[in-house]
Amino acid sequence: QVQLVESGGGLVQAGGSLRLSCAASGRTFGNYAMGWFRQAPGKEREFVAAINRGGAYTAYANSVKARFTISRDNAKNTVYLQMSSLKPEDTAVYCCAAAPTDVMHFIATTQSTYDYWGQGTQVTVSS
Repeated sequence: QVQLVESGGGLVQAGGSLRLSCAASGRTFGNYAMGWFRQAPGKEREFVAAINRGGAYTAYANSVKARFTISRDNAKNTVYLQMSSLKPEDTAVYCCAAAPTDVMHFIATTQSTYDYWGQGTQVTVSS
């Protein structure tokens, strides 16, 4: 089992940047594919970015491609989401999630694949 705690959210002006972090408990962080999802007020939670166990493979939603970068540091049990050129429509609660897998190159973009979720961190982008 793994527990996830996000940090790094806040209020930023449009065009600005933020880096979110997701710290995981346990000694087997490297056995999990990781993902970031977000939920805006009145909307369903949606996929943002995902990364495989080793960090070599990534996937992004079209809405954030070329603006957001997901990365991980398995030695620190942490996954990151670097967000640049932020837009007001990026305002949401951002959650990280973990999916256990034996497959090194596996990436998950669907919510149902993930077993563990953090509580989320609020990101607000003002216009």
